Amino acid sequence: MSKQAKRPLTQAEKRNRLISWGWLMVSLAAALVVWFCLSIGEKPGRSFPFIPSVIAGMKTMLDRDALLGDFASSMISVAMGFGLGFVTALPVAFLMAWYTPVRKIIEPWINFIRNIPALAYAPLIVIMLGVGRAPSVVLIWICTFMTMCITIFHGIRNIDNTLVKAAKVLGANDMDIFFRITLPATVPFILTAVRLGLSAGLTTLLAAESTGAQAGLGMRIRNLQGTFETNAMLGYIILIGIIGTLLNTFVDVIERRLTSWQEKREEA
Repeated sequence: MSKQAKRPLTQAEKRNRLISWGWLMVSLAAALVVWFCLSIGEKPGRSFPFIPSVIAGMKTMLDRDALLGDFASSMISVAMGFGLGFVTALPVAFLMAWYTPVRKIIEPWINFIRNIPALAYAPLIVIMLGVGRAPSVVLIWICTFMTMCITIFHGIRNIDNTLVKAAKVLGANDMDIFFRITLPATVPFILTAVRLGLSAGLTTLLAAESTGAQAGLGMRIRNLQGTFETNAMLGYIILIGIIGTLLNTFVDVIERRLTSWQEKREEA
């Protein structure tokens, strides 16, 4: 069977899309103006060099054969750490929400560990695992696990208990309740957890790759800081922000497809 043709956009939807793009351009222009103002002067200019200097710094990193390797190394570490965080957070969150003893045992330690900065225990993990990719993956895994587990857990706890009670009255067993009520109702919270987990993975890069990593965006930022190469350092920081924005946009697309049934507040 042929795929169903997409519904053409209405005039209101086209207008809202144009308005959104317009505000995005205004936001970008405002950011460039602020950036340019920060680059004026000797000391601010060294800390916040403007676009031409940043491009030159990134070209220097390309000439050193460092940029692409750093990017690939960081993306592999984030993908592995996030993947481990997701596949472990999902069952733990459901077990915490489903069984009170599990929640009583695990939740206090999750709340305790997630309030400790990753940079604090990064050296301990390096001492245990040695230098290389393993410490970075473990650190990202810990941070993403904590973030996603708590988010999914609270999402499950916020499910309307009336639906569960009604299903039980109609004869549904625990398996039916899980697959027909709990899991579909938790999808928006799972996607929110994915969004927050990806952000946590990227924000942990500096801590994860600053102690023993052989390559990576976080490792390079620390090295460039030591040599005062702020042009390339700012470029690397902007690159991490761009990666995060693209990943967030990707999650938005998935969310629109999986939660089209969910009622959302109309924009003013």
